[in-house]
Amino acid sequence: MMYELPMNIIAPSILSADFSRLGEEIAAVEKAGADWIHIDVMDGHFVPNLTIGPAVIASLRKTTPLPFDVHLMITNPERYLDAFADAGSDVITVHVEAASHLHRTVTLIKEKGLKAGLSLNPATPLSLVTAILGDLDLLLIMTVNPGFGGQKFIDTMLPKIENARKMIDAMAPHVILEVDGGITAENIKSVSDAGADVFVAGAAVFGGGDYERALHLLKMA
Repeated sequence: MMYELPMNIIAPSILSADFSRLGEEIAAVEKAGADWIHIDVMDGHFVPNLTIGPAVIASLRKTTPLPFDVHLMITNPERYLDAFADAGSDVITVHVEAASHLHRTVTLIKEKGLKAGLSLNPATPLSLVTAILGDLDLLLIMTVNPGFGGQKFIDTMLPKIENARKMIDAMAPHVILEVDGGITAENIKSVSDAGADVFVAGAAVFGGGDYERALHLLKMA
């Protein structure tokens, strides 16, 4: 499904949700004001954790009309694009470190009518996306090392976000900038000021009992 990307939105990451009741958790954050649902897919190889696959996403797709922002932290993501597209993804993001043929992979995602994103780990330089930036819909800057929820935001990533914003504005202004990792009500303004459009928040939303209050605090900040 083609989905037009808005700006300045909160995407709760279900990595921090209660996995025994994911459908209920998604319904709760939708009611509380979430804009997207961020779904982290991990293979135990590219990152040291295992999460969920297309079958679970297809089941969750029945629970909400909110866009599914699917972040593939897996090696050889091109092998699984059909499965994740058929499961109901709206945005599929792959890692520059994990995809051997980025142009081909991004093209395949877009041919399926989805938005294509590319993610960078904290230590990966922005220069690696220069050649493909114009083909993207979304650039995701990781502000923690991927693999586990609840990690602390790496403050030294703020200049990287600022530089990504400048690169996008100069070369591909249609691309939106997403930030994922350690986002809280205390630091989200700094991330916004650095130029981010989409904010992935896991523990900051699911870590407490009041999802509506948590999302309100993030949006107000």
